[in-house]
Amino acid sequence: MEFFRIKKDIPFMKYALILNVISFVTFALAVFFLITRGLHLSVEFTGGTVMEVAYKQTADIGQVRDAVAKAGFTQDVTVQNFGGSRNVMIRLPVQKGVTSAQQSEQVLTALKAADPEVEMRRNEFVGPQVGEELVHGGLMALGMVVLGIVIYLAFRFEWKFGVAAVIANLHDVVIILGFFAFFQWEFSLSVLAGVLAVLGYSVNESVVIFDRIREAFRKFRKLNTHEVIDHAITSTMSRTIITHASTEAMVLSMFFFGGPSLHYFALALTIGILFGIYSSVFVAAAIAMWLGVKREDLVKTSARKDLDPNDPNAGATV
Repeated sequence: MEFFRIKKDIPFMKYALILNVISFVTFALAVFFLITRGLHLSVEFTGGTVMEVAYKQTADIGQVRDAVAKAGFTQDVTVQNFGGSRNVMIRLPVQKGVTSAQQSEQVLTALKAADPEVEMRRNEFVGPQVGEELVHGGLMALGMVVLGIVIYLAFRFEWKFGVAAVIANLHDVVIILGFFAFFQWEFSLSVLAGVLAVLGYSVNESVVIFDRIREAFRKFRKLNTHEVIDHAITSTMSRTIITHASTEAMVLSMFFFGGPSLHYFALALTIGILFGIYSSVFVAAAIAMWLGVKREDLVKTSARKDLDPNDPNAGATV
């Protein structure tokens, strides 16, 4: 389905150098903020107290947050439903000079002041060692995703496309992390899940463009490489707008109506979707072009023989 069709190819690659310079500057700033400010890690990574409380009726999450704030915990606190509408999980950050038992007692006292029937179901301390394991596991997951992308694209297309896609996808990831470092937004496991989701989402857009590039190399034998790439990107514009607009509509609904537990997850996805479009068009395609991708890399001899010499599109131009 297409909302519109662009008849004349847009010369994207004509501005590839300028747009990639802008991309490099953005990437460098993201790295700078990551080094100088670092990520504001959540309790899952830094350690802290985890409480589970139960109510007789459906818990009012807003009221629970207010009670926790009155107990003196206003920052880096996570309050969310757990296993049902009556159960609430509360994560508290580590405080110097205050034990986990003292923290949970303060919070439980504040909760009982708001609702005397609340009950403590679970109270435990998540140590920093657990946080280190989560960081290691997250980095391992990221590394496996990157390796899988390279192998997949190398087999399906050509190694130059694999390298270009990985650079573009890592570009997206680092910029997301740069935003979180600059604004000191809380980086939690849900945000990490959002970052990994962006990797898969962004590579999907790159694969669509790469597939159209291969198709254009087969169809338009008189076009040079940058003209083929321009045609491939232009021909996917309608699909790109439809796909990303519908996805962003869903993500924005989570951002505005999903509550605090989904706020930063949706924010990471929003940043990733916007920069994913940019990187697929102006970073991945341009890097593939600069790496020297050519018709012979994608159209093998046997495939060329399959082309009908009487086909008017075989030597067509756009």
